Amino acid sequence: MATFDQINPGDSATFTKTIGESDVYLFAGITGDLNPAHVDAVSAANGMFKQRIAHGMLTGSFISTVLAMQLPGPGTIYVGQNLQFRAPVFIGDTITARVEAIEKLDQRKWVKFRTTITNQDGKLVVDGEATVIPPQA
Repeated sequence: MATFDQINPGDSATFTKTIGESDVYLFAGITGDLNPAHVDAVSAANGMFKQRIAHGMLTGSFISTVLAMQLPGPGTIYVGQNLQFRAPVFIGDTITARVEAIEKLDQRKWVKFRTTITNQDGKLVVDGEATVIPPQA
């Protein structure tokens, strides 16, 4: 856990996960997003990517994992996030979510982070920025 005073621009942390078929189906069930691009192999084969893709928000959710569990860590409050989905994530891809502190907002004691997710080939699949309230001392 890192408090506002302990975080410096450039501090970073990562989380890596291989996206499995069960991850996609569980996310679809929890959210109700049953888009055939995610859950129907026959339909997806005829779509833009020619195979099923993971939900963008499933992929993006791993940014929350890094912020909540590593940097700043437990007790962090997420107050904002923007995301740009740059490339698809396929079942079987190994993705790495990375956060890097880019700005400390002294007046509110908030921190802005650059948030990125890359796949096993180093390709950027998600890009964005998060604002959080770090845990208190």
